[in-house]
Amino acid sequence: MTSDEQHVQASEPDRPAGGGASANGHRARRPRVAIVFGGRSSEHAVSCATAAGVMRAIDRDKYDIVPIGVSRDGQWVLAADDPARFELTAGRTPEVLPDEAHVVLPLSTRQTALTVLEAGQPPTELGTVDVVLPLLHGPFGEDGTLQGFLELSDIRYVGSGVFASAAGMDKHYMKVVFAGHGLPIGRYAVITDRAWRGDRAAALDACAGLGYPLFVKPARAGSSMGISKVEDPADLEAAIEAARAHDPKVVVEAAVTGREIECAVLEGHGLDGPRTSQVGEVAVHANHAFYDYEAKYLAEADVDLSCPADVPAHVSDEVRRLAAAAFEALGCEGLARVDCFYTDDGRVLVNEINTMPGFTPHSMYPRMWAASGLTYTALIDELVSLALERRTGLR
Repeated sequence: MTSDEQHVQASEPDRPAGGGASANGHRARRPRVAIVFGGRSSEHAVSCATAAGVMRAIDRDKYDIVPIGVSRDGQWVLAADDPARFELTAGRTPEVLPDEAHVVLPLSTRQTALTVLEAGQPPTELGTVDVVLPLLHGPFGEDGTLQGFLELSDIRYVGSGVFASAAGMDKHYMKVVFAGHGLPIGRYAVITDRAWRGDRAAALDACAGLGYPLFVKPARAGSSMGISKVEDPADLEAAIEAARAHDPKVVVEAAVTGREIECAVLEGHGLDGPRTSQVGEVAVHANHAFYDYEAKYLAEADVDLSCPADVPAHVSDEVRRLAAAAFEALGCEGLARVDCFYTDDGRVLVNEINTMPGFTPHSMYPRMWAASGLTYTALIDELVSLALERRTGLR
């Protein structure tokens, strides 16, 4: 696929046509995109960094944008259209701060305008929003909660719907769905809050049965938050507690000996199936035990990203096949990144899917598409176009 591929725009008469002429001869207005970022999860700063990249790259000649930040306590505010304010660096952690005025999305299918409310002031309308681009990572944004809110008002948005977002966020049920569709996955155990508080010894025994080393993860978090690699049984309990600081439900995975190979997936237009990128690989330097938060966002020099990955053609084909199958199994829409393991004995296993992957210009998802012929700006345009084509309601 090339970056100049033509897209079919939405056909509803009240939808903007992206700059073409309307029936009465007037130039149709540009689609209005609300970029929503920040949020209540521990990935707040990562979300801000993602928004900074998108604000810099989105085609301003084609789209009007409205940046909306969500503070750590959940307040929606009109944010500055200034990418530099939201960049993540080793010396600066960006944050959306609360404001006296807050933004309200339409609350019924008969409304299409954003509204600003401030104590003692009349409501101010910001105008119609055609697409929401939710760049929220983690719970209360990526997990189906925001998607459900937007569905209530028939607002089009980029990315997967309620179920796919929720299942993709929860590593436990993600694995259940994958296994149910016959996709190969690794061995794992789940520790619920009740199981941990009720019989800690039994929970530890279930994990020990997987062998060591183990990876302990919050079930519903991303960006490597709260993840530990455990090689000594004496460290397991502390690792579980560290994960529980992010999520009371924990997933413990048996280590897989091999390489992690990733693939970016993009929804097809119309009746076309999902598209897959060239596969990529992340190689982390020895001073990191795994691809952790610091390696992902703060120490670029410690990470080597290669795309296409140096794997046999049949392995690349299998990763792409499994990535598309995982996308379909969850009923994903828009975009997803699928991470697989290429084991030392030649197997390919599905590790996990991310329905709102890291989306800074340096993240694997856009880099894999860039290596496949789709630039960062063109990728954003493609995702907004797919959202404009999407019908509202049940699909």
